[in-house]
Amino acid sequence: MPRLSWFAAPLLLSLTACALPAPPGAAPLVGSEWQLEDLGGRGVLDRVQATLAFPEAGRVAGSSSCNRFFGSYTLMQDRIALGQLGGTRMACAPAVDEQETRYLDALQKAQRLEVRGRTMLMHVQGLEKPLRFTRTKP
Repeated sequence: MPRLSWFAAPLLLSLTACALPAPPGAAPLVGSEWQLEDLGGRGVLDRVQATLAFPEAGRVAGSSSCNRFFGSYTLMQDRIALGQLGGTRMACAPAVDEQETRYLDALQKAQRLEVRGRTMLMHVQGLEKPLRFTRTKP
């Protein structure tokens, strides 16, 4: 049996890990886009879109209600953690600004995801009810 060189073994392990199926309950996130439908039981403003997109592995982006945001995330099984978020700083109407602040705060405290068909629930530290999103792009 041939021996693996020092650089081939990690490559083989990486390729094997990539081929493993996603565990039950893990969200198929890369390339997906979601619209916020409920902010921890408080609903959302009409005609104000708050979104969440996963354009590539480890990256998030979206609309926080008035501004755009971007940042990083890690996902292990169904556990999610968002890194520091950056974004634009346009002036917003007071009600929109308040929703935006609550949404961004919730994203920073995200702990767990559940994907049920076209619905994603994001469980957040300190909120009794999860954030509820509807898939807008597979």
